[in-house]
Amino acid sequence: MSPSEQSPSEQSPSQSSPFQSSPSGAPGLLDRVPVVPVVVVDDLAQAVPVARALVAGGLPVIELTLRTPVALDAIRAIADEVPEILVGAGTILTPGQAKEARDAGAQFLVSPGATPALLAGMAETGLPFLPGTATVSEVLAVLEAGWTEMKFFPAEASGGAAYLSSIASPVPAARFCPTGGITPASAASYLSLPNVGCVGGSWLTPKDALAAGDWARVERLASEAAALG
Repeated sequence: MSPSEQSPSEQSPSQSSPFQSSPSGAPGLLDRVPVVPVVVVDDLAQAVPVARALVAGGLPVIELTLRTPVALDAIRAIADEVPEILVGAGTILTPGQAKEARDAGAQFLVSPGATPALLAGMAETGLPFLPGTATVSEVLAVLEAGWTEMKFFPAEASGGAAYLSSIASPVPAARFCPTGGITPASAASYLSLPNVGCVGGSWLTPKDALAAGDWARVERLASEAAALG
């Protein structure tokens, strides 16, 4: 039974996250792309074109946040029409949302924080997930539940790259996808850290670009971000 199929109480701290490389050598999420696009879709018509633009730019991963009424339908559309992208659901706040995202076609989950109930609910979906952390105590709680890879959020407001650098030695088992306030200029400082696999970035899909249908701009930003790896 994999960690994603067990409840947190059944997992041991030595178990690895399902985002880590598999025995076959296939990369986990933290090792797929240097920047995971964190996307807010206000109009369902934007979903498929933005996913295709990201793929064209060299970033075949998308975290679609559950912040708008069309988010679940957007995940469903991307999963159906853009199979070459790994589509995930972000801003998972409840076990119910985790199940809804899975049923819509999400292939991974991301939460801004992690409570025992939320960890259990995400694990019960059978999907890989990144639980959110912001303090050493939260990181240790997630490690105790059996997960070694997690989101660090909100990254800049919580101490940024300097904070993650300071905990790399005392908490070497934890690896992160920092998200929140990261820019093209600051991304490299995170990616150079030994405990960071990738960063989450919302700058790749500016609200005005999506509203205007400027998919060439999204593709260019994705290409620039892909080059950070």
